[in-house]
Amino acid sequence: MVDRGASALSLPDDWPAHPDPILALNRMGSFDWDLDSGLFHMDAQAHEVFDLRPDEYDGHPMSLAVRVPSTEGRRLDALVAQAIKDGSENYGTYFRLRCRDGTLRWTHTQGYIRRDETGRPRRIVGIVRDATQEIGEIEAGREQAAQDEARRRQTNVVQLTTAALAHARTVQDVIDVLKDTHGLTHLGATSLVMGLVEAGRIRLIAEGPAGSFVPGTDITRIDEPYPMSEAVRTLSPRFIESPEEFADRYPVLWPHITGLNITSAAYLPLIAEARPIGAMGLLYSDRRGFTPEDRNVLIALGSSIAQSLMRAMLYEQEKDLATGLQQAMLPRTIPSVPGADVAVRYRSASLGRDIGGDWYDLIPLPGGRVGAVIGDVQGHDTHAAAVMGQLRIVLKAYAAEGHTPATVMARASVFLHELDTDRFATCLYAEADLSTGVVQVVRAGHIDPLVRLPDGTCRRVSVEGGLPLGLSAEFGRLEYPVGTVELDPCHTLLLCTDGLVEQPGADLDDGIQTLAALIATGPEDVRDLADRLIDVAEERGGDDDVALLLLRRRGLDAPQSGGRLQQHVAPGDPEALTEARHMIRAAVRAWGARDRADEIELVADEMITNALMHTEGSAIVTLRVLTGTDRRLRVEVEDSSSALPRRREAGESGVSGRGLLLVDLLTEVWGVEARGGGKCVWCEFVVQERT
Repeated sequence: MVDRGASALSLPDDWPAHPDPILALNRMGSFDWDLDSGLFHMDAQAHEVFDLRPDEYDGHPMSLAVRVPSTEGRRLDALVAQAIKDGSENYGTYFRLRCRDGTLRWTHTQGYIRRDETGRPRRIVGIVRDATQEIGEIEAGREQAAQDEARRRQTNVVQLTTAALAHARTVQDVIDVLKDTHGLTHLGATSLVMGLVEAGRIRLIAEGPAGSFVPGTDITRIDEPYPMSEAVRTLSPRFIESPEEFADRYPVLWPHITGLNITSAAYLPLIAEARPIGAMGLLYSDRRGFTPEDRNVLIALGSSIAQSLMRAMLYEQEKDLATGLQQAMLPRTIPSVPGADVAVRYRSASLGRDIGGDWYDLIPLPGGRVGAVIGDVQGHDTHAAAVMGQLRIVLKAYAAEGHTPATVMARASVFLHELDTDRFATCLYAEADLSTGVVQVVRAGHIDPLVRLPDGTCRRVSVEGGLPLGLSAEFGRLEYPVGTVELDPCHTLLLCTDGLVEQPGADLDDGIQTLAALIATGPEDVRDLADRLIDVAEERGGDDDVALLLLRRRGLDAPQSGGRLQQHVAPGDPEALTEARHMIRAAVRAWGARDRADEIELVADEMITNALMHTEGSAIVTLRVLTGTDRRLRVEVEDSSSALPRRREAGESGVSGRGLLLVDLLTEVWGVEARGGGKCVWCEFVVQERT
């Protein structure tokens, strides 16, 4: 390469006779090459540069071959010839000389080409100098630059791996980051193995290349002769720099992995919180040995990976605990309801501890009724889940006591307010009479229900609502309006929390319309439909839980009311009691149960008498016909006392205490149900179909 510095050289025509003393002072020798004669004149300093005595040089360039290696000579000749050919005025280059003692040293030359008036080159004058120190500095600079580049690459490896691991939430995420093609490229390894310490053993969780699993290493003891075991046992890394070293140090393992073409390996203990949680092995097939810098980088990476792994393990433990708590708070099983198909689903949030206050519940109620609940306690933590569990239980208890839907919601709000928690809850309670299809709905700050028709049409049912639970009690606004929905056979009622409809940046009404469209095109079976809705929510992700309850009225198989009569009997009103007896007798005969009329009238009269004698209030008598697998006549007597009836043994001459014995003897089934502030005693008789 032509040296630009040569352009600064300007020598007089008689320069060989009068060498510039500055050149000598700078340990530079000069030369004058006569291209016509071919003679190459050098001064004394140039002889020193070439390590030649005057008697060893005859003035011809060929004589310098003893000092200039042939490869360097050919390169110099080509350089000068090219400079002469392309009209250059100068050239410059570095070349090596072989000194008298056989050592090589770097030399630098600069030449100035003198041409005549026709442009023909006539002479080349120039200098030569010892460039050993200069080249040494250049080489040192290059070495330093290489070291800096290596450090930069190593720092980059740490940064890239740490950045990738920052997004890993689970242990599998950590493994995927490290085993990813780019991840291994950053680490410089061909493959990776990893194990976790569990109960004094190491369980393998990443086994390196496909098909490289070594039998018997799935779970190994820490005291076994394996490199990962040794790294965990000693808490120090193990660097294996050659196949021979691998075979010598680990003869039990080496025969199983000889086919992997491993040339070196690094096994690192994964230490977090001052204890080993596992070990990692990086296997290489294109390198031998590890520099101190390589070892430091790998140890630093091992520390970073251990922290990420510990974070992932803690996350999974918290997730398992949260999931267990959530499942414990939700109903373990959903009871089967005659006359309805029910499906429930729950999906945890994608962020946080994957636990929240969303819940569902299904409450079988007397008389072919069922209560459906969907709710959401504020927050996504264990506190929200704990409040949810308590609220679900008391709401179920209030409903089972027989309170009206509005009373159930009001009492649940008071309960939540008295818990002395800062949480509130939205809730929707729907009480469905599956025999008639009438659904009473109460809404406490929750989103409206949806109803899907048999043809797939899905519509939102607007229900006037009250304040969320807890807030309504705090502000003294416990009145909850009750809405009514007609649920015909094959209609499906859908209750859900807002996690199923809310999307970031989207309006809630738009989300409900989107959900309605999805339901309209979904499968008819409620279980399949529930699966599809949850799958869509899973794909969409989101930071909120999702609870879902679907109730489809079968209608055809459900017990249906074939008739219903009711009579109010006040205490101390003999006319009302007489009217009730007449009503019972007439209804029984009109409904085709003449053969059991006496039994039914006797039992009903006994139940009414007990209600009037043992309570201070009135009694409400209800008769209805139920049709299903068989035809039954049901008698209900409701009073305002919560005291349960009990059997008593009548004395030999006593006339009381035989009432419940008659009821038990003459009826197919009987029982007692809580009804708000009182109770309902009921019984059923199997009667023949009318002809």
